[in-house]
Amino acid sequence: MSDMTWEPDETTRNLIRHVALQNSLEYEGKGAIGSVIGRIMGMRADLRAHGKAVTGLVAQEVQAANKLAETGGLDSIRSVLEKEAPHLLEKRETKERREGLPELNNATKGKVVLRFAPNPNGPLSFGHARGLVINSTFRAMYDGEFILRFDDTDTKVKPPMLEAYAQIQEETEWLTGRKPDRVIIASDRMDVYYQRAREMLSQEFGYVCQCPAEVFKEHRVTKTECPCRNRSTQSNIELWEAMLDGQFQPGDVVVRVKTDMTLKNPALRDWPALRLQDTTSHPHPRQNIGSKYVVWPLLDFQSAVEDQAQGVTHIIRGKDLMDSTRKQTLLYQHFGWTYPETMYWGRVKVHEWGGFSTSQMRKDIETGTYGGWDDPRLPTLGALRERGITSEALRGFWLELGITQKDISVPLATLYAHNTKSVDDTAPRLSFLRNSNVFELQGEDIPGNLELATHPNHPSMGTRTWNLETGTILLEESDCHQNKVRLKEFADIALHGGIARFQGLQRSDKRPIVHWLPDGCGGPATLIETANGVIHRTDGYLEHHEHPIGTIVQLERIGYAKILDDKTLIVCHEAKSEGA
Repeated sequence: MSDMTWEPDETTRNLIRHVALQNSLEYEGKGAIGSVIGRIMGMRADLRAHGKAVTGLVAQEVQAANKLAETGGLDSIRSVLEKEAPHLLEKRETKERREGLPELNNATKGKVVLRFAPNPNGPLSFGHARGLVINSTFRAMYDGEFILRFDDTDTKVKPPMLEAYAQIQEETEWLTGRKPDRVIIASDRMDVYYQRAREMLSQEFGYVCQCPAEVFKEHRVTKTECPCRNRSTQSNIELWEAMLDGQFQPGDVVVRVKTDMTLKNPALRDWPALRLQDTTSHPHPRQNIGSKYVVWPLLDFQSAVEDQAQGVTHIIRGKDLMDSTRKQTLLYQHFGWTYPETMYWGRVKVHEWGGFSTSQMRKDIETGTYGGWDDPRLPTLGALRERGITSEALRGFWLELGITQKDISVPLATLYAHNTKSVDDTAPRLSFLRNSNVFELQGEDIPGNLELATHPNHPSMGTRTWNLETGTILLEESDCHQNKVRLKEFADIALHGGIARFQGLQRSDKRPIVHWLPDGCGGPATLIETANGVIHRTDGYLEHHEHPIGTIVQLERIGYAKILDDKTLIVCHEAKSEGA
């Protein structure tokens, strides 16, 4: 059943409402959507199939719970739970569980070697972060080594992007907190792959195949050996030399690993290890490589040879690469090597993102669909950093998911919850008004200045001074239809026409609390937000500040935002989709 047709029953609605209240109570009126979703999904696995709809309900209930805390205090939440769900008031048991990741099989501290091997056809994406976080965390757990390896041996389908080499290294250090122990570039290691290919041919567990692709496909399907398979060692070596000399065209020949043409899995039957590439038309972008080589290893062969050469002990990767493990294990058996311990994770689908691939993003950037790799609509590390998502939040997100072969679907709210936890304690508070109206502030005993905390929990961060002597204030237009409001952290006022009449500093009733700014206390600025894959730019009025570019601040009633320049901010967390 899709989210379009799924309707929660009363029990489900009450569960979401009560857990939202519990979360708001625990965090003193600042319940977090991601935290509530995590609890709900842990309690009700059947709801995971309706993640988008559940996220919308959770968002509504968390907002309502926080609003109740703001207007009625935490006792009002406690009162509701006492009547409707008293079991949630009991202190939640702290379950004894292993912190972080599971132990690695056959791992010896100080001797673990792990690797992360991206294709540098673009910078790193959100999905790449998983490999970096998991592998680098195991490195720390076992005092081991972490290798960053560039698998850059495909110049046609996934051509490397020259600037990606440096950017990926920088992003690796930003995300993991330290440089990799070793950096390996596959295109620098062609002699190693050639040596292993020659050994394979000499020891007769590899051969040069001249069958057209469609002909060999028929052999694979019918489980029959192609005529090339039983060629002599000398003939294979001569054909190999002819390949290196450029006597063949791409598609004419391929070097295959001998396995067993009757294996149950067709993908394992005499799989291809090296092939020809047209590096004249598609030269490698690295100047020292260019068109130097015409024979290139395919990824399964290159990766297997490199893992052995670098002493990799453990491989952690997606379960979609299980066939790669099976192929490489057969090659290791031929060479007499021991294959690394292997662990797999399932797919993680983020509700708000469709299918993004680095290759497609690169094409879309080149055609102008996106403004660059840091376009806030893209799931790249550059875009997430630009929006103010911290490395700590990304690490927390992936470590919380851990390693499971189950496919998981999660909302971005889960990442945002980790980011909120990461930035809230250091984010200065500021006000930004959209579509503001000016009111004349009238009344007696109005103070001349108002001192506000830069951060409510940290007096050491100082205060902001608002000058009220101008006699005018600004409110957002959406708040101006109400007759009585309370200016946040200041006073009760009554609105009538263009007049805001001062009614005292003490709160007299349960009127709405609105954010505001004294006229002259700020200046024009632009706020950038993303929602549903669209960038929205809103002009408004931003409180004066002296925070440097790059500072993450909390904007009243809007959320966390990053200062891009003196007059521009970008909201860290994407706005909720319509209907969510």
